[in-house]
Amino acid sequence: MKNILITGIGGVVGQGILRNVLDLGLGTKLIGVNVVQVSAGNYMCDRVYTVPYAYEESYIQAIKDICLKEDIGIIIPSTDYEAFYLAEAQHEFDCPVAASPAVVTKMCLDKFLNFKAFEQFNIPFAASCLPSEYKGQFKGCVLKPREGRGSRNIFVNPPQPAGFDDTYVVQEYLDGPEITTTFYTKKDGQLHGFITFVRELEQGNTAKAEVTTMYDPELKPLIERMLRHFPFRGSCNIQSRVTDKGIIPFEINCRISGTNSVRSQFGFKDVAYTVQEYLLNEVPAQPEVVAGTALRVILDIIYPGMKLSDITNKEDKFYIR
Repeated sequence: MKNILITGIGGVVGQGILRNVLDLGLGTKLIGVNVVQVSAGNYMCDRVYTVPYAYEESYIQAIKDICLKEDIGIIIPSTDYEAFYLAEAQHEFDCPVAASPAVVTKMCLDKFLNFKAFEQFNIPFAASCLPSEYKGQFKGCVLKPREGRGSRNIFVNPPQPAGFDDTYVVQEYLDGPEITTTFYTKKDGQLHGFITFVRELEQGNTAKAEVTTMYDPELKPLIERMLRHFPFRGSCNIQSRVTDKGIIPFEINCRISGTNSVRSQFGFKDVAYTVQEYLLNEVPAQPEVVAGTALRVILDIIYPGMKLSDITNKEDKFYIR
């Protein structure tokens, strides 16, 4: 069996993907890449490579070289930029990139472009404009980077939104509970299933997550409308607010998202579906979503007697506490 390449192994998304693939027990080698040689995912990988940032010119060639050397059968990107650049270069790879087509990943990278694209088809999305166009048209607003991630550089009701440049976007403030929904679209474009969490964030990452099905009757037709007009594929994530006007998305992550290690424990195994479809050429297993709650904690990976520069992969001596 060919091997699996997973990007961004230092982040929570990449670490979750690694754990989920290991749970499959395939026996295939896991090849991790990151912009630094040593990060939190090394201990789960057979080999680790350092690569440039996805937007650098040398990134695609670096990934191609690794794919050839390691006999890679599937590339699973864990960051938004990698999902876009790898999808854009899919024709240069002999193996599949587990991401939506570049036209979709590019749209989802930019919240303003996402709003404009959805607006054409009357698909709900937080009303948005560029700072240069803002004339106080929203009663309340949130200002954030158009391509930002991780809840950084976000300002709620800043005094002068128009004072920011157009690398930012002004979104109408949405009042209501925040939910996060992951859906999986099969190769044939059919919705395979979805799962929703009500969650609490700490520093941009999920700290607590509880499965909810109460919004499913509204979410399913919303996702199906998205799929009618845009070729989403694989695992994608919608961040929304439940408002008095209905469920309104404000950001879409066109990749496997950070709660993948949690949702697999509640019957929605999107990493497994990805491997089944794109590596094993199998029909993905049917989701069986169950109720439950998850809390995230910090664990330590201890390498006794080793220098940071000596750490390589899962063959190192370590323990977790």
